[in-house]
Formats: sequence, C-alpha cells, structure tokens
Amino acid sequence: MLAFVSDIFSRGFRNPRKTKPAPLNQEPGNGNNGGGAGGGAGGANFGSPSTGLIPGSPSAQRVTQKPLFLCKPFVTSQLVKGSFSTIVVLPRYVDQGEWLALNLFEFFDMLNKFYGVVQEFCTPQACPSMSAGPGLDYSWLDANKKPLRLPAPTYIEYVLQWISNRINDESIFPSKANSTSTTTSTPAASLPGSATNSPASTPGASGQSGAWIGKEGGFPPNFYNTCKAIYKQMFRVFAHIYHTHFAKIVHMSLEAHFNSFFAHFIHFARAFDLLERRDIEPLRPLIDAFEEQGLFKDNDRSREQ
Repeated sequence: MLAFVSDIFSRGFRNPRKTKPAPLNQEPGNGNNGGGAGGGAGGANFGSPSTGLIPGSPSAQRVTQKPLFLCKPFVTSQLVKGSFSTIVVLPRYVDQGEWLALNLFEFFDMLNKFYGVVQEFCTPQACPSMSAGPGLDYSWLDANKKPLRLPAPTYIEYVLQWISNRINDESIFPSKANSTSTTTSTPAASLPGSATNSPASTPGASGQSGAWIGKEGGFPPNFYNTCKAIYKQMFRVFAHIYHTHFAKIVHMSLEAHFNSFFAHFIHFARAFDLLERRDIEPLRPLIDAFEEQGLFKDNDRSREQ
C-alpha cells in the first residue's frame, strides 16, 4: 500500500528491533493529552498522565512563526491528488481487526524509514527535548510515574521500541488466526466513517464484555485500545519531524512523499477513530489545510474532528 515510497529509504531504514530498549517500568507520557489511551494486558497502558508543557523547555523559548510545512508550495505538495478514501476503506470480506493490524504495521514500518532519513540530524544537541512546536514538549514517565524531559532522539528510540514490543507480542497481535473463531465477512466495502466501520458502533469497543473489534480475527479485547495508544505515539513522531526537521525533508525533495504519507495516516485514523481531537492539536493547521485541499472530502468523520 505504501510501496510507492519504500525504495527511497534504503539508505535510511532502521530496524525497530535494534533500537535500544526503553528503561524498565517506564512508559510514554500523555503529554498535554489528558488521560491514557492504552489497553490492558501486554503493557499497553500509558501510566499516569504528565503535563507535557515543561516549564523552561527549550521549545518554549523559540520565536513563534509560521512553520515551513504550512508555507506554499510545500503545504500543497502531494503525490496523491484527490481523496484518500479508496485506500482506507475496509475491504470486502476482511475482518476489521485484520485491517487495523495490517495498516498499523505498514504505517510503523514507513515511519521508521522516514525517521531514518532525518535521524542523523536529530541529536541531543539539536533536539534537547521532544518538541512538537513552540512551548509543547512531550514527556516520558519514569518508574515512579514522574515526567522526564528526554532528548528527542532518546524519546523516539524508546517509543519505537515500545511500539515494536507490542506489535511483536503474539498475545496482542497474533500472527496466526484463531482457529476456534468463525470470521464474519463484511458484506460489502463501505466508505470510512460509515456505521459498518465505526468502532463506536461495535459492542465492546470501549472494553465491555461481549463482542469487540478484532474478536472474529482472534485479537484480544484490548486490541483496539492498544492500536489507539500506538497511533497516538506515532503521531508524536510525525509532529516532531514536521516541526523540527521538515527543512531537511524539503532539502531531500521528500515533502510530497511525507505529506502524502501523513495524509494517509490521518485519513485512516479518522475513518476508524484512532486519534482524539486533543491528540492532533500540534498539527491541526496542517490537517485543516489538507481538509481544504479535499483530501478527506469523502470521509464524514473528517468533519467531526
């Protein structure tokens, strides 16, 4: 699905399994996003929330100006013209849990490749905090649930390993179908945001007993919440790259690729309710600009966030 940019990143690809592990008993903080969105078993909980707005943070000292990614012609630079609806729609006869897992794997793999391209520029000296714009730094929670200010490369290494641990956990993302379950096929492909695809319309999506998203595919009850938690952390990596390293993306003529990748990522999130409104605030102006360009025009949920 995302193969149209994969050949560009051979020199920048990083294997997420080779990232150094996160400190024991530490989890990504919730930044300025309020309560956690983690799942249950498998360590998907985010832990106690932290403020994210760290007093005296380096990013708070920067002069506020229009970010480069909002300036023309970069903000309108895309590989794909028109709506992304046709590539995020739940295919006919595919279980929703399988569709979420497949796309999450692909997004994570491609995000690793993009970060690999700018990684040499993301150093503790250049990025002393995990900034997502002036005055906004994401924090990490230590073993005592206290927020820590980490350099961006350290934070991202920990997050990528944290995500990798979960998507390689067979109890959360089983690689073999549950032989005891009978898959209920989707009668027809429907546009993202329809009642057929909406997690809110599925019993058990919020952790209740009974049916839940992915149950027919052998996924556990905490699967959907884990997907949301992973998606939130991937968004933070996007936010840091856009706010801090977009000039490097432009220098390598990759802005159209990165914009298209991010638009696809957001469109999929909106189709399946994977991000809360408060999660996307650091890049809301960019998402609004994509909205104006008609990239989400066929998705009813894009109007709700």
